[in-house]
Amino acid sequence: MELIDLIPNEFAKPGEFILPELMAIAVAHEVRNDDIVFAGTGLPMVGIMTANFTNAPNATLIYESGICDGKTMHVPMSVCDQRAANMSSTLGGLVDTFGYYLQQGYVTLGFLGGAAIDKYGGVNVTSIGDYFAPSHRFTGSGGNSDIGTMAKRTAYIILQEKRRFLERNDYTTTPGWWCWDFKTNEWKPKKEVWKNTAFADCGPTAVVTNMGVYRFDKEGIIYLETHHPGVTVEQVKENCGFELNVSNVKGETPHPTYRELFVLREFVDPELIFLPAKTDYTPAIQAIIDKGA
Repeated sequence: MELIDLIPNEFAKPGEFILPELMAIAVAHEVRNDDIVFAGTGLPMVGIMTANFTNAPNATLIYESGICDGKTMHVPMSVCDQRAANMSSTLGGLVDTFGYYLQQGYVTLGFLGGAAIDKYGGVNVTSIGDYFAPSHRFTGSGGNSDIGTMAKRTAYIILQEKRRFLERNDYTTTPGWWCWDFKTNEWKPKKEVWKNTAFADCGPTAVVTNMGVYRFDKEGIIYLETHHPGVTVEQVKENCGFELNVSNVKGETPHPTYRELFVLREFVDPELIFLPAKTDYTPAIQAIIDKGA
């Protein structure tokens, strides 16, 4: 653990990290030090655990299986992996995590995936095409709708393709910043439809894809904030099914630092459960590791 502080906190150069590492670190940057985080299996777990080692050591991690505040050294296989229970504050069940933590408004950040997302942050994990005769049916909400509507902030990790970034989903499992008003039978801003409820201001705040990082404007419409190294804005637009707002692009997604990569590779996912490969360190970084080992 002492080695972490010896690794330079400088940005790695292109070729010294791979895309999944960049995405995991982008996820980690979404976590605040006082967050109570509800994370799903996969890169969300990797990112949150990395954040616990770096920028958000006091963030509390909750798994839907009932594990609260576990201190796992390495990333578990899933949210039900009992390794996640190591040094946890409490061990409960679905009723505890969804009923007590989430529905009571304690969860400040949810991390989710999705099959498709629309320009308002609505997510589909249910079906493609007509609901009663779909061309493809997915596994369904699980906790997606609950977490996406009741966590204070929600961040999504989604593979970006034109068929996945849509003007409007065929089916909305988890509403974004616009939702269907059953009183007037029309789409309206969620803050208007859900006004005076506890969850009117809860919704998506970030989307991390294999091409960039996205935010939402005051109207609840997604826009591109950064594009990943090696990806152009034009390529991002070509893989989007609607007219994407790129007027607020800040440039490239920040590269991970050597220290973040060291934490990610050596402490969070050394078994390569979710990361596909390990990239060699530079000779200078490797020398620090060898000297400190």
